[in-house]
Amino acid sequence: MSTRASWAPQVPAIIHNGSFGEDAALAKVAFDNGELRGSELPRIIGNSAALRRVLDMVRVVAPTDATVLINGETGTGKELIAEAIHKCSDRSNGPFVKVNCAAIPAGLLESELFGHERGAYTGAVARGIGRFERANRGTLFLDEIGDLPLELQPKLLRVIQERQFERLGGTATIHTDVRVICATHRNLVEMVNEGQFRADLFYRLSVFPIELPPLRDRPEDIRLLAHHFAMDYAARMGKRITAISEEFMTTLVRHSWPGNVRELQNFIERSVILLAGAVLSGSRPELAGTSKLSPPVTMEEAERSHILQTLRRTKGVIGGPNGAAARLDVRRTTLISKMRRLGINHAQRSAVSAVASFPGSEDATLRVPPLSAIARAGASLGNSNPHSVVGRAYAVAEA
Repeated sequence: MSTRASWAPQVPAIIHNGSFGEDAALAKVAFDNGELRGSELPRIIGNSAALRRVLDMVRVVAPTDATVLINGETGTGKELIAEAIHKCSDRSNGPFVKVNCAAIPAGLLESELFGHERGAYTGAVARGIGRFERANRGTLFLDEIGDLPLELQPKLLRVIQERQFERLGGTATIHTDVRVICATHRNLVEMVNEGQFRADLFYRLSVFPIELPPLRDRPEDIRLLAHHFAMDYAARMGKRITAISEEFMTTLVRHSWPGNVRELQNFIERSVILLAGAVLSGSRPELAGTSKLSPPVTMEEAERSHILQTLRRTKGVIGGPNGAAARLDVRRTTLISKMRRLGINHAQRSAVSAVASFPGSEDATLRVPPLSAIARAGASLGNSNPHSVVGRAYAVAEA
């Protein structure tokens, strides 16, 4: 590959010195944008092992033309990862075309993807160019691929395999050179078993699957994200923030964030809007109310969320008289099978012992060492007194 992004091996979690604006550039952890071909990588914030594993996979697959399937909950940043793959590839100078399969009515999706000829349907007064043609020699990102209608799936399979298609209402075969990246928050394996998604298309799309971790599985990144969003919104609104209170930051780390990074971003924006002084803080009722505004959007997510909440109460214990299976009134083997189907793995089970749902609630018996990552960062920066980095407030600018 002629152009590659430089991958930062180690970046400090918190930059204590410097101005508020300068901190933003140093908080960009995932990429070092030193060698790019006239474009910049998307801003991916985080320093956790879980996120770095994802970025290692991006680095490996980007130089190829392999189809990539990105799986992750709502708000985990699937589009950013897709854009990073495109920017790190040899197609980075080509178009990056995005399509949300869930946002376009089923009757119009075929025309949107493959284009149409004049008179193909009522209202088609001129030829329309589809997204596959627009993405020629570039990348086509199909978001929410699980919502693609069954009748369109064979046509998508054909264009991926044979790199050719016909416009709606047309007979001429059009050849295209497009790399396809798909994303979904749904369980496609379960959809295949239920006949809601074609098995042959699933196998063709999942050549290189990437699983994005939810924010609750990488709580060490919440501090970086909170600083980044606070800087961003403070600059937009013309406000001066000198610090983020320790209590507020600890509350953010311990929250479960069912809406993931998107929910955190919206909450920080609201906190900056309501900010009256120079220290960013927020009340616990506001944070609790925010999470109530972000319920699971599907029955599967509701079931998954309920099981995870029960596991938090039992500290990850499944069996026994006080285990999660007993509380849910199901057999232990049934619960384990359901957890596998919902994608609740051992790492997520262990994570419930490290991230509390919300301080002050009945689930808040779980302990998180909220300052350990910052203390380690202070030591890695050569600070002989790591505790100076994590005082009562996280100073992000000189007073």
